[in-house]
Amino acid sequence: MSDARKDRRSKSAWELAGRQHGVVARRQLLALGFNSREIEHRVGRGRLHLVMRGVYAVGWPRLTRERRWMAATLACGERAMLSHRSAAALWEIGTERPEAVDVSVVRRAELKRPGLRVRGRPSLGAEDVMSRDGIPVTSPARTLTDLATVLRPPGVERAINEADKRDLIDPETLRLAVDGYAGQPGAPLLRSLLDERTFRLSDSDLEVLFRPIGERAGLPPPLTKQRVNGFEVDFYWPELGLVVETDGLRYHRTPSTQARDAKRDRAHALAGMTPLRFTHYEVKYERSRVQAELADAAAMLRERIRH
Repeated sequence: MSDARKDRRSKSAWELAGRQHGVVARRQLLALGFNSREIEHRVGRGRLHLVMRGVYAVGWPRLTRERRWMAATLACGERAMLSHRSAAALWEIGTERPEAVDVSVVRRAELKRPGLRVRGRPSLGAEDVMSRDGIPVTSPARTLTDLATVLRPPGVERAINEADKRDLIDPETLRLAVDGYAGQPGAPLLRSLLDERTFRLSDSDLEVLFRPIGERAGLPPPLTKQRVNGFEVDFYWPELGLVVETDGLRYHRTPSTQARDAKRDRAHALAGMTPLRFTHYEVKYERSRVQAELADAAAMLRERIRH
């Protein structure tokens, strides 16, 4: 082999390692034309450092978290990816256990690797696999579903919140994805957590349910869909200066949505009004609490008017 060809081959190998956080698989080196003797020679010279069976760190041996993750997927062969707690850590919506990296492979497999927890999952589809920072990983929807098999509900709820906050996936989109995972582990828990979050009433059903709550709270019939202070509001009591908005989601996701809602509430407050917010789920399933809070608000506003 000519020196020029050797140089091109070596350059290709190091460029490949550069894209993979400085780690490379033995099978990749062989595919580039290196033979076993050449690989062992580079190990002996300190240019390659064995990380785990079949995977080498290039240039320097220290493993960063990203290098460890990349090495773990390379060690498990083609169509391997981070999953479960390790995927959550990569997406920054959770933490992994220090004793093992979670890896899933899209095939039947009973791989045992020190420091790895490997799951064979031939049913994973193309939509379940993504790349983040060059590292193959389960999608946010699949990661959250997997987390529901290894975490208790509060931990899953926190991960959903983080995914929502980081704009990885919103609750409504996640809820639709969970329908596609029907019958799979983790889906029932995720569905139960999300149903409360994504519950939405039609405008007509919302009004039918909300009016009796207001009446039992001692309020007169409200005006609906009125423009108040430049915004269309859901329910309005002009004699009390009370505005009630209802949200289809418990939490608003994007900064722009949060800013818009803050601007609406601020406009009402600066006009001397009292803005309240309830979710559709609260109106449907937590009526007693909504009624009690409306009654308290009405009593406070009437007292303010008298004085």
